Amino acid sequence: MTASSTKYIISAMLDKLCNSHLHGKKEVLRLSVIALLAGGHILIEDLPGLGKTTIALALAGITNLTFGRVQCTSDLLPSDITGLSIFNRDEGRFTFLSGPIFNNIILLDEINRAMPRTQSAMLEAMEERRVTVEGTTHLLPDPFMVFATQNPSDQSGTFPLPESQLDRFLLCTGIGYPPEHLEKEIIMGGGIREKISSIKPMATATDILAARRAVAEEIYLSEKVVAYIYTLIAATRNHLQIQTGLSTRAAINLAQAAKAAAFLEGRDFVAPEDVKGVAVAVCSHRLILRPEYETAHRGELLRTIIADIPLPLA
Repeated sequence: MTASSTKYIISAMLDKLCNSHLHGKKEVLRLSVIALLAGGHILIEDLPGLGKTTIALALAGITNLTFGRVQCTSDLLPSDITGLSIFNRDEGRFTFLSGPIFNNIILLDEINRAMPRTQSAMLEAMEERRVTVEGTTHLLPDPFMVFATQNPSDQSGTFPLPESQLDRFLLCTGIGYPPEHLEKEIIMGGGIREKISSIKPMATATDILAARRAVAEEIYLSEKVVAYIYTLIAATRNHLQIQTGLSTRAAINLAQAAKAAAFLEGRDFVAPEDVKGVAVAVCSHRLILRPEYETAHRGELLRTIIADIPLPLA
């Protein structure tokens, strides 16, 4: 399959989701597809009832990828996600029963309601694409993507994700309320979960893997764009309100996401606008602010930093 045909399939898939199934959620859908193409994970933080779960279901359905869901609660154990070994008396040996993480797309719903021990169980899976249970390592399917949702941290019963866990997410974004006319349409038509469950696939795992290879190998990243990324990263390390700026991992992730964004735009090179367009979603959740500025909005602070950096000339 050629890169151009793969681009057409992915673009058509995204357009179908935006225009036929999930109106008013174009940006979060675009970011979700970027995470999938870049081989990363996405965290969506917003109030309950705004369609976070529906987006994950729709993405799995239209890509024909296997889907697993974990409803995170305070009594959730790591083995509830990864699986466990049980003794099979008939065979006289232990048998591994895989957990829901052994799917292409796994939805961790309300991840910040899980205890820190369970949250940390995801670290190896998200970073290494494998899990170790009772000393035995099991590889996860490819492609593999974690689609996590969390409620605002000021809600009761939540355990904030530590910086090491947040850093494993390529992107973090919100959804927000839909525009008035769209929300009225949604109210009139009722829920769309049944419609999403019967969505016709437009891509396959093979298409997604081909698109990932194209993003990684065929999208050109110029030295000028790399310099722009570095300037942005360096600016966060020298900002008065920021205690810990962006890491080298964040810079790499920003480049990966920008390449996926360029792919969706049908280009074979990264433009500075691609970097600027994904920078807040890639970087804002990684910033650690000084205690006296903890109430500041990280996204707005990062937008201010980006606005002060001139785009490089072609």
